Amino acid sequence: MTAQLTEPALAWRADPYAEALRSGRGPLYLCRSDGWLLPLDVERWCAAPDAADVTVLDRCRGRVLDIGCGPGRLVSALAVRGHRALGVDITPEAVARTVRAGGSALCRSVFDPLPCEGHWDTVLLIDGNVGIGGDPSVLLRRAARLASPHGSLLVEVATTEVDERVEVHVDDGRGGRGAPFRWARLGSGALRATAATAGWSRSHTWRAAERSFVSLHR
Repeated sequence: MTAQLTEPALAWRADPYAEALRSGRGPLYLCRSDGWLLPLDVERWCAAPDAADVTVLDRCRGRVLDIGCGPGRLVSALAVRGHRALGVDITPEAVARTVRAGGSALCRSVFDPLPCEGHWDTVLLIDGNVGIGGDPSVLLRRAARLASPHGSLLVEVATTEVDERVEVHVDDGRGGRGAPFRWARLGSGALRATAATAGWSRSHTWRAAERSFVSLHR
């Protein structure tokens, strides 16, 4: 049974985010209480995988779980490549788009019970999804329980060295906004430090198309 939706889950179901996914375009932002804005790249999320995404796809092995899959560009591309791939997202419109694109997805939180726990060969946290829940150590421990004993975790991190836990809301820049929720942003150094206490012992970093990634291993 799916757990009752938390406030962060409800925030991502807010009209600005769902509407952006329906239309396939922004503008859309994460807005901090001090007015700082983080642009969300809705158009890229809703397009085919780009060159940086391909570097992630090439590193996927076996069964793949995409946490916070959004509109499903990676899940659908993995299916074409012959992987058993599943996306998980709390936004119904994201799940619907993933299915329409040919992928498989569940409308569920990563902290809900999920299929094949402990048996996913590759787990993905792309597009800043290491911020889910606002506490990366909790999320990374959950990912370790989802992965197989020899599994890997591919994480997209901030391009600068940052380590912050903040309260944000989704904002469309035109007056539409969602409820506040906790989020986190990590650079590669902060991620590796956090991962070391969460069941991940080895790491490799790479950059592609001005995006930064870390591969972690059990």
